Amino acid sequence: MNSSQKRKHTTSPATYAVAVAVALLAGFGTVYWLSTPSDNRSDAPSSVGSATDRTGGAGAGPLKGLNTGAMTAFVVRPEPVTPPDFAFEAPGGAAVTSEDLKGKVVLLNVWATWCVPCREEMPQLNALQSELGGDGFEVVALNIDKGGPEKAETFLEETGATDLKAYYDPSGKLFSTLKAVGMPTTLLIDPEGKEMGRLVGPANWAAPEAKALIEAAIGAAQSGSQ
Repeated sequence: MNSSQKRKHTTSPATYAVAVAVALLAGFGTVYWLSTPSDNRSDAPSSVGSATDRTGGAGAGPLKGLNTGAMTAFVVRPEPVTPPDFAFEAPGGAAVTSEDLKGKVVLLNVWATWCVPCREEMPQLNALQSELGGDGFEVVALNIDKGGPEKAETFLEETGATDLKAYYDPSGKLFSTLKAVGMPTTLLIDPEGKEMGRLVGPANWAAPEAKALIEAAIGAAQSGSQ
């Protein structure tokens, strides 16, 4: 293969920056960029999606038209997709799997203590859990720091996120398993364990638009119209 052919097969760095650009243009501030080319394979879930996905167009289901305002960077899946199986720890070290999350709507937030935007949005996620959390919905804030769950527990206390459980990823593989491309990354998962959409970067999860998005997902689950 000559040099010109090699250039044709080299993925432009701009490809990896699209998700971050969406978040930044939407006004959500800094995104900690951690992706590798393997996170953006053609078989991986898209971090950005088509214009139809972003605007909640045809096939967007119960979330149609709700990714506006504070949720502009939220990417709606035209059809929910099943993520790979994953596992993590609950407070106290109890094992939790993706199968255990089924039965309710889950907002899965992947974060780290060294991520400044994560610190800024944690109280907002806590507010969302305080208002809407229950049998039908939970914010699962999943820490990926190395060295044990103590950092996560301290972080949640410092940020006043007392309604969030200190979930922790001891494997260190969750970020790549979920094809995350920035920190934080937040997935909205339906009661069947399928991803309805995701948002790369921080967001105001206490905003009315965030509440409307979550309430639509909960309502769809209750009516069986996912």
